[in-house]
Amino acid sequence: MAGHNFLFVPGPSNVPNRIQRAMMVPMEDHRSPKFPELTLAVISGLKKIFRTQKGTPIIFPSSGTGCWEAALTNCLNPGDTVLASRFGQFSHLWVDMCERLGFKVQLIEVEWGEGAPPDLYQAALGADKEHKIKAVLVCQNETATGVASDVNAIRRAMDAVKHPALLFVDAVSGLGCIDFRMDDWNVDVCVSGSQKGLMLPAGMGITCVSEKALAARQNATQPRCYFDYLDMVKNNAQGYFPYTPSIPMLYGLKEALAVIEEEGLDNILARHTYLANGVRAAVQKGWGLQLCAKDAKWYSDAVSAIVVPEGFNAAQVIERAYKRYNLSLGAGLSKVAGKVFRIGHLGDLNELMLMGAIAGAEMAMLDMGIPVKAGSGVAAASEYWRNNQPKVAA
Repeated sequence: MAGHNFLFVPGPSNVPNRIQRAMMVPMEDHRSPKFPELTLAVISGLKKIFRTQKGTPIIFPSSGTGCWEAALTNCLNPGDTVLASRFGQFSHLWVDMCERLGFKVQLIEVEWGEGAPPDLYQAALGADKEHKIKAVLVCQNETATGVASDVNAIRRAMDAVKHPALLFVDAVSGLGCIDFRMDDWNVDVCVSGSQKGLMLPAGMGITCVSEKALAARQNATQPRCYFDYLDMVKNNAQGYFPYTPSIPMLYGLKEALAVIEEEGLDNILARHTYLANGVRAAVQKGWGLQLCAKDAKWYSDAVSAIVVPEGFNAAQVIERAYKRYNLSLGAGLSKVAGKVFRIGHLGDLNELMLMGAIAGAEMAMLDMGIPVKAGSGVAAASEYWRNNQPKVAA
């Protein structure tokens, strides 16, 4: 098919040309005296993305899932209890990992379309008088439902009852798209990955750990090997890795961090909100459809999950968009399979790129008989973007 594929899944996201070019490097000796320049540069740059002075960024050759496992196995002991909420496929998968690794999960079940509930976290932690809960898990951005949660509110809930548990945050699809503040929110482990807001291919697990988390690692007895924090920290301090890193990915990360620095992180976050508002205008005002996120406070600036009308199959819309218009949309997962399709609006994007996603989704819906007005989504998004600008928070 002529033209390029329009990639609008919520990850992997588009990789800018300059980052692709930066990755086209010959292989080199990762034990050379020069290699630490690259390692130390990317670790220093990541601290700015996590907004931390005290935290330690760590890069694993994995996806974000590997960083999930690292958080659990480095900081906890066999049989420890964790507190987690489940409100989408990815929060579910982290819970599933906890159980498969032998941890006890105190689960807060939440309706899909809502986010992590601070009041229920506070109630559970307040009732834990013996402090059996050792870690609190929260998914900042649930890509399956297009829901973003308030991490700072979870921290305030923990502080309100003076609970000493560690705070683990999944920011895989949030970092670089949605505000995250490691130090201000006193997060102990943030889990992320390369293929979302950092605009890289998949394959690099990126995490940041607090001093408290590293101290917990000193006494934790859960088995670990490949994902051992201390092996990484000791080697990274000298600019090296305990095993062979992906050299092209490191050069790509260095360039991605330069791209972010040039635009400015606050400007990037404001751009994501602005672009997301245009997509939501297309969905709600143009098409007259609903988002899976049940309230504006849950809206994600990284991805929108659009609910198709009763009697229609979202999977057919996705298939039509791909085969007829060369547009890749995100599928509904698990409980929302066939009920929603997703538009990822994260990473290296502007208004005209998103117009392609909106127009393609609109045509695919019309082809499947969904009664939306031709041109309505594009018109609503255009109206919003033409009359607004990104607003950078003071």
